[in-house]
Amino acid sequence: MSAPRAAGLHILVVEDERELGRVFDDYMRELGHRAEVVGSAEAALERLRAAPPHVIILDVKLPGMSGLEFLGLPVVRDSGVPVIVISGYVTEDQARECLRLGALEFLAKPVPLEILTVVLEHVAAITGPPTESPSPRERRRASRLPVTLPLRARTEAGVVATGAVIEVSATGLRARVDRALPAGTPARLTVALPDGGPPLDVLALVVRSDGERMVAFWFLDTTPGEVDRLLARAHAAR
Repeated sequence: MSAPRAAGLHILVVEDERELGRVFDDYMRELGHRAEVVGSAEAALERLRAAPPHVIILDVKLPGMSGLEFLGLPVVRDSGVPVIVISGYVTEDQARECLRLGALEFLAKPVPLEILTVVLEHVAAITGPPTESPSPRERRRASRLPVTLPLRARTEAGVVATGAVIEVSATGLRARVDRALPAGTPARLTVALPDGGPPLDVLALVVRSDGERMVAFWFLDTTPGEVDRLLARAHAAR
């Protein structure tokens, strides 16, 4: 896995497990970033107001204010700082709520560091060097890339929807499909990639669905190699 193209991100890690906080700190330093670890959402709020980071890695279960409560604060949303949520107690409702509140990505513990690296690469690519000041909109969308790829989704009940992928990230995608897929529905996704390899075949969860048949999927079983193929296609299309 390559290092981020723009090193030197200021990353605020909100994690009350000290050992895991040290793991994140060491790993961020290896990638060339500056990590700041705090043990509560209240402490994170103070740091956000004093010196906004480039990105926040936020645990859901925290002493005092929860990660979800922190994510829903107007000051957090208005800051435009991308938030990567992590949780050891993953539920469909929790994932949907975090993404609804504006989380950039949602990762289950134990956090796959290869996937986290990919997410940070795209945060770095949009944020740029520390001297630059990207807009809140750019920073929120840091790891999402536009692309057009054919998609087939099959639910556990045998319902098949076809359409096109319009946006991808390291942990999910958005697509326009020909039939409604309710939020909370698991589906097997087949995405044709024009790289000469086999189609991408992943299990995903519908985390958002609107009336225009725009659907957001959260990947459940991707590998770093599959993510690299998907994002490489998105980069090639830019």
